[in-house]
Amino acid sequence: MQSAQPTGTNMQNLDTPALIVDVNVLRENISRMQRLADSFGVRLRPHAKTHKSPQLARLQTGAGARGVTVAKVGEAEVMADGGLDDILIANQVVGVEKVRRLIDLSRRVRLAVLVDSREGVQLLERAFGDAGATLDVLIEIDTGKGRCGLSADAEIKELAEAVRDSASLRLRGVETHEGHVPAGSTSSVQMEERAVAAGRRVVEVAAMLRSRGHSVEEISVGSTPAAPWTASVAGVTEMRPGTYVFNDVNQMAIDQATPDTCALSVLATVISRPAVNRAVVDAGSKSLFSEPARRGFALEGYEGFGYIRQAQMARVVSLSEEHGVVEVTADAGFPVIGEQVEIIPNHVCPAVNLHDELYIVDGDDVIDVWPISARGKVR
Repeated sequence: MQSAQPTGTNMQNLDTPALIVDVNVLRENISRMQRLADSFGVRLRPHAKTHKSPQLARLQTGAGARGVTVAKVGEAEVMADGGLDDILIANQVVGVEKVRRLIDLSRRVRLAVLVDSREGVQLLERAFGDAGATLDVLIEIDTGKGRCGLSADAEIKELAEAVRDSASLRLRGVETHEGHVPAGSTSSVQMEERAVAAGRRVVEVAAMLRSRGHSVEEISVGSTPAAPWTASVAGVTEMRPGTYVFNDVNQMAIDQATPDTCALSVLATVISRPAVNRAVVDAGSKSLFSEPARRGFALEGYEGFGYIRQAQMARVVSLSEEHGVVEVTADAGFPVIGEQVEIIPNHVCPAVNLHDELYIVDGDDVIDVWPISARGKVR
């Protein structure tokens, strides 16, 4: 890995492409979500898949968050190594090697994972039983995303019984990822309806399980776009947003962020101006990620692969691996060759996973460099 440039330098002296994070916007984003959780009496367990940084996770817990959420065992190991001691892996953990590592991790930190099948429960039960260890699990509920999770009451009841019958597993609660909320929504009102419905569904499931004698401590919801509404549903105990810490174009598209509340940008250099209406920067799909922006109701007509802070009328129209092609209008005032631009990614989570460091800036000054320690931890 290339060594990071020292702190104390001006941001414009950074080699590019580079991820830069405005520390003041970052801190305000962390504070804002913590205030939201506190206002509803809900515990905040932020999803670290967005930033993949123990340093940043410690900022979140220091502001009041209770533990962290991760997507993979490898991310959990990095967070544990970085001093985080309360971790939820919001995923199914399947496979002999993954479960072996899970057992080791369970002896270091307070840990929980998701389950949505009898087969998954049996795999964990056997492995943890043989190791003389125990594990908390949450039943994943599909509230509309159509990914993992159960939706039928009968299947949920059956799985809860399987967990209760296990000597090595303990049911902590129920969980959902309401990631479907912004998809196709045409207004904040529609998003609110979908989010509240998702929150109410997991609360109903918890009530059903409690009526059958199950202890349900946690009712956990997780999605930045849905967070303002799911947290308000009576009975929800925990929320797991992730993107809020940086924000991105997808958040702008649903009117939950502006360029000023986006903490992270990809700093890129203009390397070519081959035509009056075209510029090329040194950030391509290996730096920005090639996912189109969410079709949202708050960015009418936006198309492209990133929002350029210095030239809002310019558009990143295509990406190759190491090049971003920018369409420039005659009056855009786009920077010349050798100058830099800041590009807000469409989807910040996979963009972060493409880089080694976060350059923390205050104004134009680089004040710290944080390794993205969980980068590439997909196992």
